Amino acid sequence: MPSYDFALILSRPLYEEELDPLFDRTHGSVTVSIITEPQHAERPGNASCTWQGPTLAAAIMELVEHVETSAPGLHVLQVEADPLLTIRDIAERVGRSADSVRHAITGARGATGFPASEMSTAGHRLWRWSKVAAWYGLDDPQLVEAKPTVQAINGWLALRDVVPDVAPAPEEVTSALSLVIPHVA
Repeated sequence: MPSYDFALILSRPLYEEELDPLFDRTHGSVTVSIITEPQHAERPGNASCTWQGPTLAAAIMELVEHVETSAPGLHVLQVEADPLLTIRDIAERVGRSADSVRHAITGARGATGFPASEMSTAGHRLWRWSKVAAWYGLDDPQLVEAKPTVQAINGWLALRDVVPDVAPAPEEVTSALSLVIPHVA
């Protein structure tokens, strides 16, 4: 089964005491933001995930269930499947050295116009993988699967939160998406 990278945007960060059930359900395959002070509970949380599944939709829906079951009252608000990457992450994905990627970013060697970084965290800039892959001329089958899958699941998450009585069951969403969206084999 393929392994997928994606992020879940949560209604709030997890509390430390909620980590053990999530760790048990996911065997430590999810990295989450945690809080220790209740006064910060209104902030959204984030869960970075690497999960295997027959399709991206199946992997996401399984992890949504794990996260929400592990921490009662916590809801997944949104999914992102176009990861933000460091220079080292980019180098690994494109099969080049970190120095080669740095030169591409600065335009010191070869083509110019490397995509702008999306954000900076802890002194490290991060780039959106879809833009970097396009710049290198790479076709990533997971990106082809990710865009429509994430749009559909985010629509389902919104529907589920606004009018839960009419939102289809998670397995119905996964089944429908498996019929219409090409997935990585």
